Amino acid sequence: MQQVEAIKSEFHRVRAERTVVALTKNGLKARYMEKNEDAVKAALELIPPDAIVGCTGSFSIRQLGLVEMLEKRGNKVVHHWLPGPSPEEDLRLRHEEIGADVLLTSCNAITMDGKIIDIDAAGNRAAGTMFGPGKVIMVAGVNKIALDEEEGLHRARHIAAPLNAIRYSLDTPCVKTGFCSDCRSPQRICKVVLVIERKPSLTDLEVILVGEELGF
Repeated sequence: MQQVEAIKSEFHRVRAERTVVALTKNGLKARYMEKNEDAVKAALELIPPDAIVGCTGSFSIRQLGLVEMLEKRGNKVVHHWLPGPSPEEDLRLRHEEIGADVLLTSCNAITMDGKIIDIDAAGNRAAGTMFGPGKVIMVAGVNKIALDEEEGLHRARHIAAPLNAIRYSLDTPCVKTGFCSDCRSPQRICKVVLVIERKPSLTDLEVILVGEELGF
């Protein structure tokens, strides 16, 4: 078993380090951390203690416990994952998230040729990733690495979207079939597609790739 894990770890490291090189060539800041705890430490070091931090609807960020750690440290953390907010309050929080000093987020796929791919429902995560916050920190597990844009979009549509639809208990075809059928369901979450090919001109975006699985 240890040998299998070691082989997988080496495989993921090679893919991640190649992806980091490609992201860097495309003008983005990027680094690889082997363990979740290393990624958490790196993210916390990038965030000033007095910064207002926005957090999108990212399961990866919450899986790492970063929201609680930042709040305990004294940072003001703005996020819309609250029990029972009114539609007006939810919208206000989403606007506040993407105007924060630092935005913590993830993505659906990162390609080995250095592209970032996201499919969004409301569009706030996509918007904040490319423009708005003082700094964007994106944390993604090696499960989100794809070979190229085609494979990345496939992952976003046929893996991430159905998993998230199940997470939200939505009534969409992908919940029942396990794959995207380009539906017209009113609860469809695949409404906005973002592909970052190069560093957005006015956005300080840093990617932390982690050698473990995170999120969907």
